[in-house]
Amino acid sequence: MQPRTSLPSWKKLVTHAQDMKEQHMSELFTQNSQRFEQFSIKLAPFLLDYSKNLISNDTMSMLFDLAKECDVEQWREKMFSGQRINSTEDRAVLHTALRSRSSKPVMLDGKNVKEDVQRSLNHMKDFSEKVRQGHWKGYSGKRITDVVNIGVGGSNLGPQMVTEALKQYSDNSVNVHYVSNVDGTQIANVLRPLNPEKVLFIISSKTFTTTETMTNAKTAMKWLVSSSFDQSAIAKHFIAVSSNKKNATEFGIAPENIFELWDWVGGRFSLWSAIGLPIAIDLGFERFIELLEGADEIDQHFCETPLEQNAPVILALLSLWNCTFLGAQSQAILPYDQPLHMLSAYLQQAEMESNGKSVNWQGESIDYSTVPSIWGELGINGQHAFYQYLHQSNNIVPADFIGSVESVTPVQGHHQTLMANFFAQTQALMQGVDEQQVRAGLKAKGRTPEYIDKVAPHKVHKGNRPTNTILMKRISPRSIGSLIALYEHKIFTQGILLQICSFDQWGVELGKGLANNIEVELSENKISDNHDSSTKGLMTFFQESILKQS
Repeated sequence: MQPRTSLPSWKKLVTHAQDMKEQHMSELFTQNSQRFEQFSIKLAPFLLDYSKNLISNDTMSMLFDLAKECDVEQWREKMFSGQRINSTEDRAVLHTALRSRSSKPVMLDGKNVKEDVQRSLNHMKDFSEKVRQGHWKGYSGKRITDVVNIGVGGSNLGPQMVTEALKQYSDNSVNVHYVSNVDGTQIANVLRPLNPEKVLFIISSKTFTTTETMTNAKTAMKWLVSSSFDQSAIAKHFIAVSSNKKNATEFGIAPENIFELWDWVGGRFSLWSAIGLPIAIDLGFERFIELLEGADEIDQHFCETPLEQNAPVILALLSLWNCTFLGAQSQAILPYDQPLHMLSAYLQQAEMESNGKSVNWQGESIDYSTVPSIWGELGINGQHAFYQYLHQSNNIVPADFIGSVESVTPVQGHHQTLMANFFAQTQALMQGVDEQQVRAGLKAKGRTPEYIDKVAPHKVHKGNRPTNTILMKRISPRSIGSLIALYEHKIFTQGILLQICSFDQWGVELGKGLANNIEVELSENKISDNHDSSTKGLMTFFQESILKQS
């Protein structure tokens, strides 16, 4: 297979990037009054403005040529049709089938997987309604008032991010909590105020072997049994979302309370499956379906829209342009709506776990940058923390600004102030302010020449910092579904452009395997000589400190 760097469009972009580095975005806006119209897309869920990137018509033309040379459209078809594009694990990638609202079958190994999806949705609907309406009782006959979801990574981040984002849509008939950290502090803090008679635990683990999740699950089980004095109470208070029914059943969970997962659903793309059961319980099943509908709307846009107007494709191409060709090493995700406070962490996992790789599909080392490190925070908080770095550091950090036209919690005067900052920041990052402007401004304020000479260089902002703006009409289940799907397809397209396997995560497996071995050594107080001197020294210090305390 031809290396990406040998493609004609890639070579043109390398040369073009050197020319564009000499340009300034403010000049590009001055030269073209139609720039916003040319470089923005209006969809039903949101407006995407990408005009504040260091791009020209030629840039985008070359990027679209690259997408075509990389066969993005053909790979898109392979994913949606159930071909095994997860090559290292020989699996299909069909999270889109989980939210498809059409009757068109999706075939895998001669079977229509949408039949399994519908069966799972029916199970979710029936169960979530029983819990919400108080028909599901605990061991003492009391209704469930609290649900604790125990998972980690994709089994936790997705549902938690969505329920936080859509908190205003919850009727609070059931309180939903999340435990992911194996640090006992988290589960202790969550369980402390709860009544064991009224708690339902959801154990979300594809394999039902994940160390962190199973450690927390066992602690929760002991907590329940110590209250009920009855091992059989587990069946009333524990359900599982897993593909390993055997392990879940041996844990004590009734077979009818095990929700199905499939190997064609990756963890970080799984909130659309029964992993999203906490969402359905918190918001109601109808809201969960609206979430799926929003994602399906973007699926259709991604499949049916030419590359030149395709929002996920454009975001992927811009990421490639900013990172691989212009040299940016990180990207900020900056939501300005308080409900989206977990979005940066969610997208951090989705993109970095998917495309943070250094070999191509053939397992050969690649010699170009892949994806940037993803980080971020709520915009207003960031403005008083790290925006200094965004504006004046020598490192250029592209950023996605995400906001809404309407607030889900209108408080007079607040949203207008919020959005004034939202619009101002992308303008400031693009335009900057040069020394001549700084000096003129200080002079107009009556500052002395000596003061101006001293301070002016410190107030210069070079600008030319790329941003994308995503402006939703309002946060809702449907718009959140669309937003997540937008980034999912961006990530998929990135992987194709970079020739990277986006749907495995071997980098996660290595550390987990070593941790399992080390845990045995710590528990048996037998530290192996096979460790490097640093690791052995740290483990020895840890063990000796514990012995001294005891």
